[in-house]
Amino acid sequence: QVQLVESGGGLVQPGGSLRLSCVVSGSISSITAMGWYRQAPGKEREWIATIASSSGTNYANSVKGRFAISRNSAKNTVYLQMNTLRPEDTAVYYCNVLRLGFTYWGQGTQVTVSS
Repeated sequence: QVQLVESGGGLVQPGGSLRLSCVVSGSISSITAMGWYRQAPGKEREWIATIASSSGTNYANSVKGRFAISRNSAKNTVYLQMNTLRPEDTAVYYCNVLRLGFTYWGQGTQVTVSS
C-alpha cells in the first residue's frame, strides 16, 4: 500500500504563489510516476502535471509556464510550485502515484484564489 498526504493549500490573492507538498509513504519502491490533479466545484478531476521516475515532466496547457512539479527523493515528497495564480485555479488539489499498475491518491488540499 501507498499513502499520500498533501499540504500547503490555502487562500491566496490573484497573482500570488503557493507551494503544495505531498509526502509519500508505505511501499514506495517501483513508483513510476507522480502527479498532481485538481477538481473544481461541479467539474471533473483535471490532470495538472506529472513527473516520471526519469525526472521528465509534463504539464497541462492551462498551467504550463506558471506551475512547476518537482520531487525530493530523500524526503519521499513531490511538490507543486504554483505561481501567478488565477481565480480559475481554485480547486481541491490531489497528488497521485502510479506503482505497479495501480494509482494511489491523497485526500486533497484546498486552494482558493480570491481577492
